[in-house]
Amino acid sequence: MEKEVNPHFEDFLFDWNQKFQFLVGGYGSSKSYHVALKIILKLISEKRTALVVREVYETHKDSTFSLFTEIVEEMGLLDDSGRKNIAKGKIRPKESPYELRFFNGSKIIFKGMDKPAKLKSINNISIIWLEECSEIKYSGFKELLGRLRHPSLKLHMILSTNPVGEDNWTFKHFFKDDRNKRLVLDDRELYEKRTIVVKDTYYHHSTADDNLFLPESYIAQLDEMKEYDPDLYRIARKGHFGVNGVRVLPQFVEMPHDEVMAAIENIRKPIKRVGMDFGFESSYNAIIRMVVDHDKKYLYIYWEYYKNQMTDDLTAEEIKEFKETKELIKADSAEPKTIKYYRQLGFNMVGAKKYKGSRLQYTKKIKRFKKIICSDQCTNTVYELKDLTYALDKNGDIILDEFSIDPHTLSAIWYGLDDYEVADLKEKSAKRVRPSRERR
Repeated sequence: MEKEVNPHFEDFLFDWNQKFQFLVGGYGSSKSYHVALKIILKLISEKRTALVVREVYETHKDSTFSLFTEIVEEMGLLDDSGRKNIAKGKIRPKESPYELRFFNGSKIIFKGMDKPAKLKSINNISIIWLEECSEIKYSGFKELLGRLRHPSLKLHMILSTNPVGEDNWTFKHFFKDDRNKRLVLDDRELYEKRTIVVKDTYYHHSTADDNLFLPESYIAQLDEMKEYDPDLYRIARKGHFGVNGVRVLPQFVEMPHDEVMAAIENIRKPIKRVGMDFGFESSYNAIIRMVVDHDKKYLYIYWEYYKNQMTDDLTAEEIKEFKETKELIKADSAEPKTIKYYRQLGFNMVGAKKYKGSRLQYTKKIKRFKKIICSDQCTNTVYELKDLTYALDKNGDIILDEFSIDPHTLSAIWYGLDDYEVADLKEKSAKRVRPSRERR
């Protein structure tokens, strides 16, 4: 049997050494084609049952099922005889439900995560392919791992996807999770080396340049994206993960804690502030200690408290240092009862100003800092703010006071700086200087 394939995928087709195989690439790179071909070749040589999964079952018709059928026809393996038994060396596709049956008893079945009950009856699956795995939930991925079992055959899971945002579970699981300080592989290393093995995972990166069967006009279309949609160009043409959307705080940087504290020590007139956002069930109690360098227009964030499902009495016990230091805490004024409770316990806490449009005004204020420098010990602040992007409306336009996540640390910063106004501070400074000049 002879089959022409793209050279970048030749080794991948016959490499079954690792349990996990993660393929990421740009549009038209032919990764899905070669995954399907790989599975066909494996099931011809060994009697196995493979499961192909997408988030929505019906999408198999025009994607994976159609792709497998096309490859089977190309290879001259299609059994369309209509006889009860499949002809030797042939493969028979069937619909309702989608399935491919092989002459040797192997079969490929297709399922969707939108119908989880259908997965429970599946047994003896030794290969699972998650196509467009970034669309599947992390909980779904973990559930499928439990479905991957066979008494004797080696188990394999293949995952393929176009790159998405670094907040997607695929990036956090297979590359790095900043929030939990977990690093498996720097994605930049994969883009450089193209294929890498890390423990029991084989990584493969591809772009349209790796597909020798693509017309030049298609690649030209991808190149044009650089001018009108940089995010899509990064995904579609370069096949790179990244931050999708417009960053809210592009001047945000993370620095080692000792360096942040040393910089704060050198501020001529530091302006210290503390802000607090309240939360309980799915939101968080977030407290941020920060310092403003008014001369440089720098904001330093050096301490955080970040917990949920904490009653007020337990939180008060954990942050009792504020009661001892008498630091002023500016908190969410939408919770006057909570603020009163803390004040009764001896905390120096007041409500921050909140008014119609305050979210937008507070965000604009924070964006005016030339630099926002955060200690690497404030892991939740880094996680929420480093790659925070604006939410989009139905037309794809950014909403200036809504974000991709609910950033509790940003709310705490808003409240802590509610009385910090550049114009007011300049005016007060000028008023203090003028009399001293007159005395001279």
